[in-house]
Amino acid sequence: MKILSIFLTIFTASIFINSCNVTKSTSEIVVYSDNKDQNSEKLAISLIKGKGFNHPTYVIWMEDECGKYIKTLFVTKSYASGIFGHQMVGDSVWLKTSGVSYQPAALPYWTFRKGLINGKSYIPDPNNPFVDAFTGATPKSDFRFETNKSGNSGEYRILLEVNQAWDWNQYWTNNKFPDSPAYKHSAQPSVIYEVSVNNENTEFYLNPIGHGDPKGETGTLYSNLGSLTSAKEIFSSVKVEIIK
Repeated sequence: MKILSIFLTIFTASIFINSCNVTKSTSEIVVYSDNKDQNSEKLAISLIKGKGFNHPTYVIWMEDECGKYIKTLFVTKSYASGIFGHQMVGDSVWLKTSGVSYQPAALPYWTFRKGLINGKSYIPDPNNPFVDAFTGATPKSDFRFETNKSGNSGEYRILLEVNQAWDWNQYWTNNKFPDSPAYKHSAQPSVIYEVSVNNENTEFYLNPIGHGDPKGETGTLYSNLGSLTSAKEIFSSVKVEIIK
């Protein structure tokens, strides 16, 4: 009985230690900071990954209350540069080496909202990268971006667009648009989130408002999200905080 008691004590302790390690790894937050003035009010955006999270591409930007584009805050480096960690060849082959990949269906809503890059291209590429925002690699864990709030007075909107390659479901199948290589790279279309920010509160949560063009040909916002499944589970929550 004494030996059994010792064994149970060790077993229980190992479970407790392992559970602590799991909690620590899942709660890890990657922080990117674009704070130039440490004394000014800060805008912090926290993204908590959901069960559908798998190396997504995403962008965060601001618009005024009338829907006019103001500026981009953060965009994943691969999309901003046009150079992805795994180069895409054809419709379904990812190389192990990095290289240029053309992904018009990745973030189509933001792509058209921001306008042309250098007056030449909507979609970033190595010759026309998008440099007017903070960029970073896609975090493998939860994500927090901090920037100065200076210059942003009154009410405005924060938007986020997110997409994952080859995210199929029963509605968005690989033969839905057989003549569109861009769709075949994307599958379920991008999901767009939005929230209005004011001076009366300090915490705001973004909610999904629609999805982007599945073929990446336009900047149309489609409000029907009923056909999307795992695409809506990439993030479990997206929060904006005003830190004074």
